[in-house]
Amino acid sequence: MKSWKPWLIAAVVIILVALDQALKLYIRTHYMPGEAHEILPFFQLCFVENNGMAFGIQWLPKWCLTAFRIIMVGVLGWYIHTLLKHQARTSYLTMITLITAGAIGNIIDCVFYGKLFGYETWFYGRVVDMLYFPLIHDSAGETLFFRPVFNLADSYITIAVFAILLFFRKELNDSLS
Repeated sequence: MKSWKPWLIAAVVIILVALDQALKLYIRTHYMPGEAHEILPFFQLCFVENNGMAFGIQWLPKWCLTAFRIIMVGVLGWYIHTLLKHQARTSYLTMITLITAGAIGNIIDCVFYGKLFGYETWFYGRVVDMLYFPLIHDSAGETLFFRPVFNLADSYITIAVFAILLFFRKELNDSLS
């Protein structure tokens, strides 16, 4: 497995997590909860904290969700190692790397932010969301489509999952069999 790919994967994860965390820390330290600033007519930066999973779904106690995320990053690390051993396509590895970086970015919020910002203990932090795209409004100005507020880490995961489902189903099936 001696190649440049493990180093590239590590560098990509570090860069993506750093970008995600830099934006989250900026929003967390410069915005009040619920505060929003219009960047473009269809894009706002809006400070929202998410205590659960995607779209605020909560079906597990917070510590279980955080532990699950950490375990999944371990599984993804093992999966990347396996893909490297089997010389998987770089594009497929990139998608799995995006998912891993996104998961790590949200884990950092959950593990550290509660203690760092003084509102909770370790492992009970809330994920900082800030990207808001209110694309379609009704006549009263209420957003009809796209209401979720999300972060860069969520974007990495979503883009990668859609790309895998659209373009890499064969690689996914082959690597899991």
